[in-house]
Order: sequence, then structure tokens, then C-alpha cells
Amino acid sequence: MSREVRARPRVSPSARLVTSVTARRSEGYRYLRADAEPNWSQRVREKEGEIMQVASRPAITITATSSIMSAVESMYRNRIRGLVVVDSRGVLRGTVTATDVINYLGGGYLYNIVQERHKGDFYAALDNESVESIMNPTPVYVLNTAKVSEALRVMVLNGVGLLPVVDKGGAPQGVVTEHDMVRYLLNREVGVKVADIMTSSLVVAYADDSLRRVFQLMSIYGFRRLPIISREEGTITGVVSAVDIMRFIGSHEVFNRMTSRSVEEVLSIRASEIMSKDVYTVEETADVGEAASLMNKHNTNSLIVVDSAGEAKGIITERDVLLALALR
Repeated sequence: MSREVRARPRVSPSARLVTSVTARRSEGYRYLRADAEPNWSQRVREKEGEIMQVASRPAITITATSSIMSAVESMYRNRIRGLVVVDSRGVLRGTVTATDVINYLGGGYLYNIVQERHKGDFYAALDNESVESIMNPTPVYVLNTAKVSEALRVMVLNGVGLLPVVDKGGAPQGVVTEHDMVRYLLNREVGVKVADIMTSSLVVAYADDSLRRVFQLMSIYGFRRLPIISREEGTITGVVSAVDIMRFIGSHEVFNRMTSRSVEEVLSIRASEIMSKDVYTVEETADVGEAASLMNKHNTNSLIVVDSAGEAKGIITERDVLLALALR
């Protein structure tokens, strides 16, 4: 059962809240066995080259020499979380994601560029720095002749949510995201309960936390969405996603809020000021297949997991679903 929460679910006393930015969560491999890999080919019915039926086309690309602001604007316009980076010949050079931008603007080690090269100037950091500075220059990819099982294996074992699909010359033909793969694979009940694969440690930010803390939590723990909690009531009041952040910057709304050029002014904005108030849930006893269907329906990559009393117990993401499907 799911519902779009308007009454603000209360966090269960048994849930483990994580608000620290000092520890790193082990993400992406907790279902992989040490004794053997799954038989990937048995997970899907497929034929050679079928990956192009799964891929989002065309691939939205950007050159490595383009500004970071151009990348953010493109993600906002296309409502996506990542771009394929190409050279002047249109050949794959890397990938850049919303997570990379968040790392750069205060979440992680890339923030040193903003501080040292641009002296904390938010405008200069976006307009005068190229995508090349923050992109992943060695992306994993598959050929457009690949089977779905091959792409699934690459995504799961490398923990990536954006997989370029290229031709033999290296030109991008499309991209496969976790959302694309989950949507393709889910035509059946999985036979695994949400409670069995959810993350019971809820990485959250408080409504009065700054964007600096939001960016740091996203960068450290690898989540693209953070539940936002009322410090006084202990209820989930909304969600901040990487897409929300790209919208805030890419739509230029952030500039209308600024009275200076300082990145510190941006990082001091409260989480509650840019969060989405739509919170989607799934009950812990639901099948993983139902959870995936709900993610697809609401166009979200995660759901808050609640117990029978409607209290939040954890979170389930598209990556969790993909791992459960791959290893079923």
C-alpha cells in the first residue's frame, strides 16, 4: 500500500536516524554474495542488442569544455540527473551528474576548486569552470549491441546509475539509468518484501539545516534524495532531491535570492526552502515489485518505508530494487 503523504509521517522510534557527515555508508554491494555472482542472463528475456529498447534516447550530451552552469541548465531543462560528456568529434569522454555538481558546490572534495580558484564566488564557479573539472573521465559503458543482462551486470557491479550506450566508434546512442532498468524489468511480483532490502538507517536533514549540510550528506552517503524532518515534531515534512537542487540553480531561482556573489550565502539557505512537500511511502510488508511500480508512477527514485501504523522505518531506492531484481 502507498499514499502521497499530506499528514507528515512520524519517524518510528526504532528507526536509526543518520545526520552526521563524518561516517560513510557502505552503498551498493550489501546484497552481493562472496561465493558467486548471480546468473545475470536468467534475470531477463532478451536478445542481442536489446539494450536499445531499454535506453533513453537520444543521449543528452555536453562537451567537456562547456561551463558547469550549462550542464546544470541542461539537467534542469531535460529533467534528468546526468549528462554524457563528449569531445569535439562527439565521442564519449565521460559523464557528469547532479551528484558531481553537489560535490563541487559544497558537498565534497571538489569544493576546494570553488574556494581556491574562484575565491568563493558562486557566479564564477558556475560560469568560468568547465565540466571537465568535475566529470567522471573514466565512465563504464556498454555497446549498443549489448544484452540487457550485460548492462544490468555492469550497473550493479560498478554501482552506477547512469550508463552510456555507445556504438563501435564511441558515439553515444543513448543512456540507461536505474529508472530505465527497473521499469523494464518489473512486469511481475518479485517475491521479496520491502523490509528485507530497505535501508533501515534513515539519512536525513532537518528542516532548519543548511544546504551545506544537505550537500555534504548527499555526497558522503551517495543518496540523491534526503527526507527532511521537523526537529520539533519528528515528522517527515518533505524531501530534497538532486533534481530539486538542479532546478533551484538551473532555473536561476537561486540568483533571485542572492544579495552577494558568495557561495556561502547559497549554502546558508535552509533545506525547507527548496524541498518538495510530496512524500511517497510504501509499507514494509509490500512486495519489492509494488515498490518499483510506485516509484515509476510517482517518478521518484526512492520511497519512505512505513510500518502498519504509518511510522517511517527506513527507505528503499531504485538501486535497492535493481539489486533485488538482479539477485532474485
